[in-house]
Parts: sequence; C-alpha cells; structure tokens
Amino acid sequence: RKGEKKTHQLKLPPYIGSLRAMVVAGQDGTYGSAEKTVAVKKPLMLLATLPRVVGPGESFRLPVTLFATEKNLKNVALEIQANNLLTVSNAKQIVTFAEPGEKMVYADVKVKEGLGIAKVKISAQSGREKAEFAVELDVRNPNPYITSVSGAHLEKGKNWTSSITPLGAPGTGSGVIEISSIPGINLTKRLNYLIQYPNGCVEQVTSSAFPQLVLNQLTDLTEGQKAAVERNIKAGINRLKGFQTPDGGLAYWPGEKDGDDWGTNYAGHFMLEAQARGYSLPAGFLDQWKRYQRNKAIAWAPKSTNFYGGDLSQAYRLYLLALAKSPEVGAMNRLKEFSYLSTEAKWRLAAAYQLIGQVEIANRMTKGLSDQVKPYKQLSGTFGSDLRDQAMILETLTELGRKADASKLLTSIASKFGTDAWYSTQTTAYTLIAIAKHVGQNKSGAKMNYTYTLNGVKKTVNSSSTLSQIQVNVNIQQSSFFITNQGDNQLYVRLIRQGQAPSGINPPINNNLDILSMNITYKTLKGKIINPEKLAQGTDFIAEVTLNNPGKRNDYEQMALTQIFPSGWEIINTRLNDNEGILTSSPYTYKDVRDDRVLTYFNLNKRETRTYQVLLNASYLGRYYLPTVSCEAMYDHSIQSQVSGTWVEIVDQK
Repeated sequence: RKGEKKTHQLKLPPYIGSLRAMVVAGQDGTYGSAEKTVAVKKPLMLLATLPRVVGPGESFRLPVTLFATEKNLKNVALEIQANNLLTVSNAKQIVTFAEPGEKMVYADVKVKEGLGIAKVKISAQSGREKAEFAVELDVRNPNPYITSVSGAHLEKGKNWTSSITPLGAPGTGSGVIEISSIPGINLTKRLNYLIQYPNGCVEQVTSSAFPQLVLNQLTDLTEGQKAAVERNIKAGINRLKGFQTPDGGLAYWPGEKDGDDWGTNYAGHFMLEAQARGYSLPAGFLDQWKRYQRNKAIAWAPKSTNFYGGDLSQAYRLYLLALAKSPEVGAMNRLKEFSYLSTEAKWRLAAAYQLIGQVEIANRMTKGLSDQVKPYKQLSGTFGSDLRDQAMILETLTELGRKADASKLLTSIASKFGTDAWYSTQTTAYTLIAIAKHVGQNKSGAKMNYTYTLNGVKKTVNSSSTLSQIQVNVNIQQSSFFITNQGDNQLYVRLIRQGQAPSGINPPINNNLDILSMNITYKTLKGKIINPEKLAQGTDFIAEVTLNNPGKRNDYEQMALTQIFPSGWEIINTRLNDNEGILTSSPYTYKDVRDDRVLTYFNLNKRETRTYQVLLNASYLGRYYLPTVSCEAMYDHSIQSQVSGTWVEIVDQK
C-alpha cells in the first residue's frame, strides 16, 4: 500500500564482491522497477579454490586469499581442518596486515589412500571478527574395476573350500559368494558391469535398470538391496524420459531429433514391465511411445529396413504393442508372410501371437524351429549377438510354456554366460532378463540344500531359490569359506571379487594396432608440442587424440573415447564460452563433458582417421595422476586401444 515499507531477507551462499538487487512491482496493468548495486563484504573475509576431484596419492597446494578491510585487523589466525582423507601441512598460520588489503597464503595437501568425500573447513579470526569457508571434493579412483571369479561344481555330498583375500586398492573391494542350481552365471559380476558402465546412451541406461526389475525372480534380496534396486529403477525411468523425441520415439543420445528403432523398443519394454510392477511412469510417456510404435509398425516394409536385423526389430515392436494391449494384427500378419523372415524374428513374432491369444499360430510358427543362432556381433542396429538372440528365444519359450525346451536352452546359455568372456551391455542385460523370467516362472520345491562356514560361523541353507548370495567382507585381510552340498541337486559355487587397482597404477594394456591405432599429443594453442609431465601453472594447452581404422575389418560404429584428466587440470568447455573455434576436432555423434573427464562418441569408417581435441588449463599446483586414455567399440570389446597413464606436475611459473 501507499507509504508502506517491507523488508525481505535473502541468504547468500559464500560470496565476495558485488551484486545487483532488483525489485519489480505491478498492479492493474501498471509496472515499475528499481535496482541498486550492493557490495558484499565483511571486515574479515577469505576465499579458497580447490580441484573439483582428487585421487589417492596426489598432492596439491591450496591457495587461501585473506581480505582485511579495516585498520584494526593486524594479526589474523588462519586454521585449515580436513577429514581423514586428507593431510594438511601448514594447517595453522598467523597472517599479519600492516594496512587494509589482501594477502594470499598457501597450505600443502596430501591425499591419503582412501575413497569418499573429502571435507575442508578454513577459518580465519582476528579479535571478534571471524570468517569461514567450507568445501567438499570427491576422492575418486579413476581406474576401471577388475573382477576375479573362481569356484567349483559340487555333486551331492561334495565340498569346496577357499581362502578369500581383498582385490584392488583399500576401500574399492567387494566380494560375493554365489550358489546356484544352474551353471554359475556370475550374477554379481555381470550386474555390476551394467551398473558401473560409464557411458549413457538409451540402450545402456535401459540395460542398467531393466535386469534389476526382475532380479527378485532370480535371487532373494535383502531389504537394503530391495531399496537400492527401487532407487535405481526409478532413476532409470526418469533418465529415459529425457531421451523421448517429440514424435514419441527415443533417441540414442539425449537431444537427438530422431528415434532409434531398437532403443525405442528396448526402453519401451522396460517401461511397460516397470508399470506392470507398480512403478509410475512420466505423464504421457506411454501414449506418445505407442503412437510412435503404431506408426512405425504400419509403415514398415522389407525395403524400409536399412540394417541387418530390421525384421527382428519389427517383430520386437509388434510384440511390445501386444504387451501394451494395443496389437497391430495386420502388421503382424504381413510380417508373418515375409518370405525371408529370419529365425530370430519368427521366435519374437510367435511371442506376439501368444500374447494376443493366437496360441495355435504361435505353436505352428515355432514347431521344429531351431533355437541356435550363428555367432555374430552387431555394432549398431539391434546391438545384437548370438547369445542375446538366444536369450530372446528363451524368453519366448518361457512364455509359450515349453518348460523342457526352455530348461535345455537355459543350461546352454548359462554355461556360456558363466565364463570370463566379455559381453556387451545389450547381451549382458537381456541374458539376465531372460534367465530371471524363466527361473521366476518355474520355481518348484527345494532346489538347494547346503551348509557353509564363513570365518568360523556355520550356517545351513535349504532354499527354493535358483541362486543365493553370501556377502563377504573383503576389507579384512583374509576370510575362509567352506561349503558342503547336502542336497540331491548339483550346485555351482562362484566366488566373485571385485576392486580397482590403486590410483597411479595402470591397468594391463593389450593393444592391436592392426585393429585400431591411437596417438595422443599435447600442444600449446599455437601448435607447439609440449611434455604434459611438467607444466607451468596457468598454461592453456590442448590434448589431441588421433584415431585410425586401418581397414582390416569393416566400419566401426558406436565408438567411445574416454579421457580422464588429472585433478589439477581444468577442462575448458568450449561449447559454453564461445571458444569452440580454437579446436579442430572431427565430427562426433555425442560428447559428454564432466568435471574431470570428456567422453566422445563417434563412428570410424574403414581406413578413416579422426582427431579429437580438448582445451585444458594447468590450474592447481601439485602432483597428479594422468589416467589411461581408452577408446573402444561399445558393442565389440575386441576393437579397442589404450595409452598408459603417468604422473604429472604443475609447477610455479617462477
């Protein structure tokens, strides 16, 4: 009202400088505004800068700037406190001011051998004046996880014993013992691979969450595991919404305008099954998805398929529309009559007919149909493999109720899956899904009866589950384990240990230059080659990676280049500061710039060379580790190349 005054209080984050306060008023179509520049200051202030992340064994110099704005502030007591992940030298200092102004002081910080969130609190006091600054930073190990699997096959009355030692650096290890009545599938190893996978396309986001949706059909979960699974599934649902295009499909990468056929199928499958299990989906997601799928199903024709497996993708689409209770029967019938329909597509289309109640057609289509698939790997399209396709066939056999055939195929799949062989995210996830669905629908009676002793504690287990897990504390120096099979069924025992090599130690390098070559150089902005092992603070420079496909194999699709940089190097995101013209990088499909790494995705044709550059700044004095740089085809692990890491320093310009 006229003549009235009001006061508003705003809480600012730690800040020194000036800001502009603005007020906008409006009433009955009349508007007015006022603004004022306000200095943000106190008699005593401090400011500190730290790297965003650090690694065990690294060290850096922490700069602290003190501001004394009044004459009576002469002696300032500075104290730096840190939690148990950091050691601080010169943690207490007295800073003397002859007159008002600012001074910079330093403390040396050493990162201990541990992982977690490091906390630093800096306080300054002179008389009654006090200033504080607090910051958190992630202590991370940049090395990939390594996994060790050992075990035994136990007949009735047989036993197995093992000592269990930690694997990897302290704080990174985990251990699980799996006991199953089917050939060991290394569930923990395979599931962790999906959850820890660093890339985030629509297929991989779905592959991380989908198996967790059916995990309880495969093994008994603790309350803590159930809560973690629920969080992960909800996070996956929320992330997938960001992939949906305006026409209802799902793009392979966020922000792309066109939907990916297989990604749209696969993510939609997960969403349908999540909804059936009580999870809420983003508003309008399924309606848009079904509209997109119907349009694609009706318009599909053999000539519209431009990749191997196009008929399987159409069959999968039709299966999912049937699962969503919106079947396109006309499109199903047209596909069924396609003369060159592949065996894999026939199995999936039969499952669609089963869902809509056309059991006779489903049985006729699959009578005498082989469940074997010739070995192959697909880098795009359906991202498939022979094992993935067999898993889809297992899923169909389970839905058709053909228990004997399904059990036989399950044994074959599990025996392959239980080896140390590498499988893509698509193959890994769908195999887990199919196995879990079959096991969940075919539980009958007690399957496992055994006793085990872990570190002197003896327990007896009589379980109808197909697979049981025993968590092992690998943070102690050594554990002992003994198991006896007391039941009639065979048991498969797997000890699965996981950990990360200590920071500063390179993982094994196994390059084949005839498949993929990679070269890394570091340059000044003027193109002069420099040695990254010792750089002056404040130096702007470029990391350049050159990749070549020699042509011994075909075009490479869905390549992933992973560059993790030392903690003291700041990534300058040229897309945000209008400096992208400084770099001369080749085209890419998608780029993910994070605090300490840049992930670049692209295709590399036969006999093609591509170059990718990242603009960097040597920001923080200290000694850091430059991790291994790697590039690989995401769906074929045999196409990969790595360059070993090394220790680097950032030194004073003086």
